[in-house]
Amino acid sequence: MSTRPDDHRRKWDKKEFERKALDRIQKIKKDETEPETPRELLKVRDYKVDLDSKLGKSMVINKTTPSSQSGGYFCNVCDCVVKDSINFLDHINGKKHQRNLGMSMKVERSSLEQVKERFNKNKRKADDKVKEYDLDQKIKEVQEMEEKAKELKREKKKRKKEETETSNDGGFDEDMMKMMGFGNFGGSRKNV
Repeated sequence: MSTRPDDHRRKWDKKEFERKALDRIQKIKKDETEPETPRELLKVRDYKVDLDSKLGKSMVINKTTPSSQSGGYFCNVCDCVVKDSINFLDHINGKKHQRNLGMSMKVERSSLEQVKERFNKNKRKADDKVKEYDLDQKIKEVQEMEEKAKELKREKKKRKKEETETSNDGGFDEDMMKMMGFGNFGGSRKNV
């Protein structure tokens, strides 16, 4: 820079800035030559996402509550809190979260043999689900269900009958009825 008082313009040290530019270019070239760590291909999640554990529960949250216990869903991989389940699912399926897990968003291409094996596996699974339909067994189950329903109905009717027998005169006080001048309301039922 100039020391003259009438020269108010800034003077740049060209050698220093040339050196900084060369250093920056060398650093960029060095970064380009370093091989990027290969990322794992995208794969199926091997754990169940827990969305129901906090459902219907209330929590007291204050300033000192750690973010992992605050309201919403906490992602320990990205160290962030997401407020609702839909956004949490979007987050864990998103690019940023997958990168933090060490995966790329690329999927492994399946070979012909893998596809055939998958078809065979699904076919075997479907065959296992189809079982012999036993009409006699089904009829027995329905009859048992009907018997249980009839028994419950009988029990309910019996309880109702016992309740009506225990109550006297429809819930009227005997002393009050005598004071008013009548013994009962003339119902056909006899007092026990």
